[in-house]
Amino acid sequence: MSRSVNVAIIGSGVVGSAFINQLNNLKSKIVYNVVYLAKNTEEAIFSPDYSTVDLSTYATTSTGKPLSLDDLVKYLKASGKPTILVDNTSSAAIGSHYPEFIRNGISIATPNKKAFSSDLAQWKDIFTSEEQPGAGLVYHEATVGAALPILGPLRDLIHTGDRVLKIEGIFSGTLSYIFNEFSSSSPSDVKFSDVVKVAKQLGYTEPDPRDDLNGLDVARKVTILARIAGFEVASPSSFPVHSLIPKELEGVQSVAEFMEKLPNYDGDIQKVKDEALAEGKVLRFVGKVDFETNQVSVGIEKYGFDHPFASLKGSDNVVSIKTDRYANPLIIQGAGAGAEITAHGVLSDAVKIAERIAV
Repeated sequence: MSRSVNVAIIGSGVVGSAFINQLNNLKSKIVYNVVYLAKNTEEAIFSPDYSTVDLSTYATTSTGKPLSLDDLVKYLKASGKPTILVDNTSSAAIGSHYPEFIRNGISIATPNKKAFSSDLAQWKDIFTSEEQPGAGLVYHEATVGAALPILGPLRDLIHTGDRVLKIEGIFSGTLSYIFNEFSSSSPSDVKFSDVVKVAKQLGYTEPDPRDDLNGLDVARKVTILARIAGFEVASPSSFPVHSLIPKELEGVQSVAEFMEKLPNYDGDIQKVKDEALAEGKVLRFVGKVDFETNQVSVGIEKYGFDHPFASLKGSDNVVSIKTDRYANPLIIQGAGAGAEITAHGVLSDAVKIAERIAV
């Protein structure tokens, strides 16, 4: 007889739609019964008798307003079956409710960075809840590096007694592309603002590139890594984060005006690039967790031409983990962004949970 789990999905946006498609095409001995699908904030598909949602047609016996988070906990718990909540949103409100789901035996698979990088007390509540008898499991590999295996190996090192000395990496596909194009081992007159413009046109940036350039996305990922490694970071704003938005443009209202004025400040970062090149180095936008200096930071760093970060291509992510065992750092590199890649990371976590809880 086949083993099965119930699945509740919140969000069918870019990542959510990719996840739903991948789940619908998954070949598995475990049956994944999708009993709740909140497509957006206005519409959800579910039924009182827990009829399975057909992911090809989004059909079941009932469609209505999404349940409140408290009611969703009650609905899923009342099914009496092992359940995985897949949160494909970036909602801080949903993330703050994770402990309640977990304490009620509902497991979590998610790429929601805000859930794990906001207040430190929430982080502790999530994982303290997971330790309670009958609690749900928590998997969030896709919060850092999409589907790249970063969090799992890091936790394995720590759980087996290794000591983390330093973590540094390029954690933004957008900023990886921008700096790989802007700063290379060969002299060039390519302008920073032009690279940002091309990245926006290619869809590498958020609709408002300032959401990438302010460094907050990287800060959230670094916060998660630091906390896993044992560095009790209070929040993504509690350590130095170098914003690439010129101070004079911080008050600009529209995206169009920002993009129009950005070229006026090319000279500042060009000077930094030229200085690095004269030293035989390139610029990269990195996040660091350094236990040896007791510092966490996000910003521009210089790397020699022979460093792994200098040879990065396209929008790849890369992380270097130095430990007592890995004195020569462990390097993990690959695609760290994109809907299909992120959805794959979330689905992989859901599968790992299902393998542990399915009955």
